[in-house]
Amino acid sequence: MSTRSGCADEPLRTRYVPTRELDLRQTVGALGQFGADPTSRRDGSGCWLTLRTSSGAATLHLRRVGAEVHAAAWGPGRERAIARVPGLCGADDDDTDFDAGRHPLVKELHHRAPGLRLARTSLVLAALLQAVFFQKVTGMEASRSWSRLVRAHGETAPGPAPAGMAVLPSTEAWRRIPSWEYHRAGVTPQRRDTLARVLQVAEGLERAAADPPAGARRKLRTVPGVGVWTAAETVQRSHGDPDAVSFGDFHVAKTVGWALTGRRVDDDGMRELLEPWRGHRQRVVRLITAAGISYERHGAKLTIPDHRAR
Repeated sequence: MSTRSGCADEPLRTRYVPTRELDLRQTVGALGQFGADPTSRRDGSGCWLTLRTSSGAATLHLRRVGAEVHAAAWGPGRERAIARVPGLCGADDDDTDFDAGRHPLVKELHHRAPGLRLARTSLVLAALLQAVFFQKVTGMEASRSWSRLVRAHGETAPGPAPAGMAVLPSTEAWRRIPSWEYHRAGVTPQRRDTLARVLQVAEGLERAAADPPAGARRKLRTVPGVGVWTAAETVQRSHGDPDAVSFGDFHVAKTVGWALTGRRVDDDGMRELLEPWRGHRQRVVRLITAAGISYERHGAKLTIPDHRAR
């Protein structure tokens, strides 16, 4: 139930009771970088997100209190932010036909992370813009560019958000950013051009939130410069797509191969390994990455941390 405040500066609050076990930090943690990303932050009080909704900017705070998730939202978009709380907590994630027992490691990871859900933001444009920033560059480079432009052209996060948080620029604000600012932020011309094409059809792409995940991926790929990897990275967040694997990623195939076979594989090898879980292939990838597993680079041994403790 939501509680309305009479003052615009005060929060709108709600309490959400998950119907299944929920690890809030692991679930929401896939939505942002929670460090360099000015639109997401984690601290001792819980998880902070900023959202650009059709009603305007909003800051959303989520924290676990016993069996409940307590949410508070500030800003003109606070009602729409509150309405997204169940989806952000994985309420739409259905894993009833997921057969983790097809591989002993996947079975073990699924057992160790029973509260890991796939979150859904329903914000296609926000997820797509961020994915484009991360095309074919290191995470450090992409994070620096993204943070610089969001802070320069977005809005300061409403409410008591941690210092440095900002709300994604509006579509019009993105369109007004001059090319030289992209250059100074380290955004390559290819990515800048892709961003421009995305922004030209932003309204139509945002409506893809109502499409099934596979249909949304197809729609996204009609934009030149948006390929398999970018579309997958987008719908993983906007739709909580359990099957959208980031083929073409520099690390994912190697990590999946190392986890499931003890050796690195390429995209074709990963596709073959994940085929038994078609429909839930991204869920397998998420279990592996959430456990902190990575392919061997300097002789490090594989360890599987227990994420059940909160």
